[in-house]
Amino acid sequence: MSSKVFFTMRQFALVGLAALAYFGVRGLTEGEVEQANEQAEYVLKFERLFGLDFELTLQEWLKGNEALVNLANWIYIWGHWPVVAGTLVWLATRHRRAYFELRNAMFISGAIGLVIFATFAVTPPRLFGSEYVDTVSERSISYRVLQPPALVNKYAAVPSLHFGWNLLVGLSWRKVGRNRLARVAGVVMPVAMAFAVVATANHWTFDVLSGAAVAVSGLALERARRRYISRRITLPVLEAPRASTSPDARSSQSAGSPSSR
Repeated sequence: MSSKVFFTMRQFALVGLAALAYFGVRGLTEGEVEQANEQAEYVLKFERLFGLDFELTLQEWLKGNEALVNLANWIYIWGHWPVVAGTLVWLATRHRRAYFELRNAMFISGAIGLVIFATFAVTPPRLFGSEYVDTVSERSISYRVLQPPALVNKYAAVPSLHFGWNLLVGLSWRKVGRNRLARVAGVVMPVAMAFAVVATANHWTFDVLSGAAVAVSGLALERARRRYISRRITLPVLEAPRASTSPDARSSQSAGSPSSR
């Protein structure tokens, strides 16, 4: 088996294990509807306290503007999994070091997210009240094909890894992008996703902020892990015993050298 085939199979296996963990947590939270609604109320109260409740404002702004609604839907549907998967494939083939950093940051932040999903289930706006309109379900079937409702954890609103992982992808674009367009896209793409997840009533503003915090924490932990491993590898080399350079040693080396004979 070639190394490329082994590498590809290993990556698919890791993703499969991550998916199993997600479905396990989904089973834990699926029946917690009342608790998820109560915790959504806490999130909304927090947003109102700090003036962050932009959900209805954005939806009012979009109302009646078909082009903006379709744009928000398109970003939400096609700007996440296709972009994340495409970026991982690109990095795996062209920038292996950046690939491992992004993959591991996603795994770490995903693990943090799973713990939060299991302990703090929150109802998203689209399921919380009739004033919030799920524009994705109303206007498109594409996303439900990409991610069937039966496989989705409906109460995994906090944190928004839909945004958080796009943020990590954007940071990767800025890091390895060789032209200005890639670096600018690395900023525009996650900002557009932040707008889309709130405007489509799939996430609260708080979800976006917490998604950013979890994603950046995952990246920071991965970089710290790599620095630690790098130090462990280089430290033995730095501490290796050196040959004695004392006067006596130099004299004996000189006496035994061919030039002294």
